[in-house]
Order: sequence, then structure tokens, then C-alpha cells
Amino acid sequence: MIKLPEAFIERMRDILGKAADDFLNSYNQPKTQGLRINTLKSAISDTITNPLKISFQIEPIPWCSTGFYYDETTSRPGKHPYHAAGLYYIQEPSAMSVVELLNPLPGDIVLDLAAAPGGKSTQIAGKMQGKGLLIANEIHPARAKILSENIERMGVTNAVVTSCNPEQLAVKFPVFFDKIMLDAPCSGEGMFRKDPDAIAEWSPDHVTMCAIRQMDILRQAVLMLKPNGQLAYSTCTFSAEENELIIAKIIAEFPQFELVRTERIWPHLDRGEGHFAAILHKKAEIQAHTNAQKRYFDNTEKRKNLPKVVSEAWSLFESFAEMHVPGLVLEQGEPLLFGDQLYWLPRVADCPFNANYLKGLKILRPGLHLGTIKKNRLEPTHSLALAISPEVITNSYDFSTTSPEILSYLHGEALHGDGRHNGWLLITIDGFALGWGKESNGQIKNHYPKGLRWLG
Repeated sequence: MIKLPEAFIERMRDILGKAADDFLNSYNQPKTQGLRINTLKSAISDTITNPLKISFQIEPIPWCSTGFYYDETTSRPGKHPYHAAGLYYIQEPSAMSVVELLNPLPGDIVLDLAAAPGGKSTQIAGKMQGKGLLIANEIHPARAKILSENIERMGVTNAVVTSCNPEQLAVKFPVFFDKIMLDAPCSGEGMFRKDPDAIAEWSPDHVTMCAIRQMDILRQAVLMLKPNGQLAYSTCTFSAEENELIIAKIIAEFPQFELVRTERIWPHLDRGEGHFAAILHKKAEIQAHTNAQKRYFDNTEKRKNLPKVVSEAWSLFESFAEMHVPGLVLEQGEPLLFGDQLYWLPRVADCPFNANYLKGLKILRPGLHLGTIKKNRLEPTHSLALAISPEVITNSYDFSTTSPEILSYLHGEALHGDGRHNGWLLITIDGFALGWGKESNGQIKNHYPKGLRWLG
């Protein structure tokens, strides 16, 4: 039995009236659990859903075509090899709703302003299908690291992960984004059933403090949105002070914004935890000032005038790709070298974004991490393995979900090959990339990252 704060109960009775009893009784029901299929890896089809139905008893989530409920009492999808391969993201069902409303499209320039742990960023990336630019930001360094890891696991190729305060980004990116997602830090009332710590932290003063912080963040977000752009604002709380009143204040302060729609998910009415979402539109006729000068970027420019060290690193990658990943096609971008780490920085036509925009920002992942330069050779990264499909690679070994080799690989053990290959190859599970191996004389050295290896 969850013990709720008395002040919270009184607030909810004021909001819901006669429906309050049903709402309060919902806290005696099990919390909801969900997973969202990663459409960067697989389309929604029987090929992917049938195995998940067998393993996790999944059922469709009505407001998200890629989302499914699962029964936590009978399954643990976080301990399945498909999770390691990035085939799905475990996410609370209600949290999937707001990205569906925002509906990012391939080619959009998108900001996820408070992105950790990465549920909404990876959902956005799935809708963008590798085309366009996604900047996923998280101000707290430890949470930003988790965000970056999830971007990697899901095989996202067109995301830059930053760890900055909103003011820094607003200075760097005025009137820049087509769409902005702000899942605002909030009092967490909608998570009481899922997270007891949220109950301990709650108070009326905490609600007021959250509302002040939300306005501060929103004021920076509106400065970064282009005319005709859309801003999605969401919370996992019920308080009007953090929801409808925030929207009313931002529209009063910035009259170029208009409300498109709002949506609430209630745990006594829907199969999900509490959630609020609003979509705001920035009218086209009022334009803010920007110093950003747009110019068309042609991908044929990517190797012109590169610094020598970057050019040399890129040549090593091209040699590796020609031999091992001959079918690889990178979307528009440019090579970028951070120390000995080579990245592919996404670029977008008619957008000024380039490596200069990263100066002065804390960057965790400046695009797709391609490889590490080691003594005039390139060692491919786990990010690259998870971002490619087996069809583009020269050599691979495919194993089934139940094969002992997959568990051995995830534990970091060497595998036995058949002697057909020498050099880098992809280990796959049911045709989906899991990570690199390197074969020599029938022995496959394990290159699954040590920090990700399964224990026990």
C-alpha cells in the first residue's frame, strides 16, 4: 500500500472531485511497464513482434504504434540479448505519447533539451530515420553519460549529445530548430506508483520550485525555435501549476506562440502512469533576430580542406570500410577527430551547423563514433557495429537467441569460428548486429565492450 502525502491527496480531490477515489485507488494497482521497438533496427512486423510476444507477452500501447506493454511479473526484457542489440527501449508507456504528438520527420533539425535517460531522444531518432540533425542535451554529467550510451545502443547515427545548461544552447542556437522536445524536470506526481523516492521528495513548495524552473527552461527553448516550428512540453505530474498554467504563462509572455493541443494520461483512466503533454506552434509572421547565416552544404565538400590529421584518420576509416563494410553509406556529414577518436558529424542541407558550433560546449558524442586511431590503423567502435546492418558487412556470424555462443559473447568470451574468415567481423543475433569480433585461425577474439559485458 502506497502512502501518499495528505497535501497531495487534498490537491487531487480538488482537481478531480468525484473521480478522486478512482484515481487514488489506482495506486493500489501494479505499475505499468512498456517497451518500444527501435525502428532504426526493424520495422514493426511479425518478424520482430512474434518473438517478443512469446518472450514478454507484449500487447500494443494505443497511443504509440511502436510501443507495447509487457508483464513485469513474467519477463525481464532488460536481460534479453535483443536489448543488448538495441532492438527495443524499455520505457514507461505514458512517456511515449508526447513524441507521437510532436511527430519529428526525416530531415528535421530537432533539440531534446532535457533528454536523459534517452527514451524520447531515441524515439525521435526512430522517426527521423537517420536523416536530419538531433541534438540531445542533458545538463547533469552522469545522466548525460547514460543518455549517450542509450543513443549508442539504439544505433542512432545523426545525434550530437551535449551536456550544457539551456542558456548556453540558446546563445549558440538562436532560431535554429524545427522542433524542440522539453520533458521538463517536475515534481514527479505521476511517478508515485513507480518511484517511491518521488513521494519522499514531494511537497507544495517543491511543486512551486519546479514551476519556476520550468519557466526558466522554457524561456530559453522558445528562443531556439524557428518560425513555424513546434515545441513539445511534457511532465510526469498532475499539478496545473506545472502544466496548463505554465503553458498559459509562456503564451502570455511570447505571443508569437499558440497552443495546438494538450493531452493528459491518468492512471485511473488509462493503462499508464501520469503524464501531461502540450504542443506549441511558433507563428511564422513574427520572426526573431538571428546572426546565423544559412548556406547550402553539399556532401561532396566533406573531405575538402580537412586538417591533415583528420584527413589521415578518415583515409584509415575508408580503407577499413572498403575491406570490411563495403556497403556502408553515411548520411550527409563530415569527419571529426577528437584526440584519437574519429566521429561522423551529421550535417543538414540549408543549415549552417558544423564543427564550429561545438566550440565552447561540453560534448559527449559529436555524431556517430566510427573508430579509434591506433598506430596507423583504425579499430572500429561498438557504436559503428550497432549502427550498421549485416547486409553491408563482408563477414559475420549469426546466432539464434538461444544459442550458447550468444551468451558466451555477451560474457566477453572468445568464440570458435569455422576458419573461413580472418580479420574483423560482425556477431549478429537473428540477423541483428550485436558487436564486433576478430577472427584468426578459427578463433574469434571478443570485442564486446568490457563495460557492457554480462556478469554471472
